[in-house]
Order: sequence, then structure tokens, then C-alpha cells
Amino acid sequence: MAQPLNWQKSSFSGGGDGNECVEIALSNDGLLLRESDAPDRQIALSGSGLAAFLRRIQAERP
Repeated sequence: MAQPLNWQKSSFSGGGDGNECVEIALSNDGLLLRESDAPDRQIALSGSGLAAFLRRIQAERP
């Protein structure tokens, strides 16, 4: 039986229980990323894939 995922909320998502946050969880295959308002839609990433994803987002910020 698969272990339940322990989703961690981003510290940049603000406080409260709103559905406007990014969450990450460690799975057997790597990392999973999701938005709390669409929890069934998940992106699977490796550690290096997540680092590249974050660098790309930062590079495109105004």
C-alpha cells in the first residue's frame, strides 16, 4: 500500500487556509508539485528538475 503524501505549503503563499498556494511533496519517484486549488493536477519533478523550474520562473520575473 502506498504511503500518503505529506504536502508542504510554500512559505511564499501567505497565511490562512486559502486555496492560493503551491505545495510540494516527496514521493517514491521524486518530487510532486501542485496548486492547492487544483490538487488532482500534479507535476512530477526530480530535484534538479525543480531547481531548473525555479530558475526559469525567477528569470522571467519582471
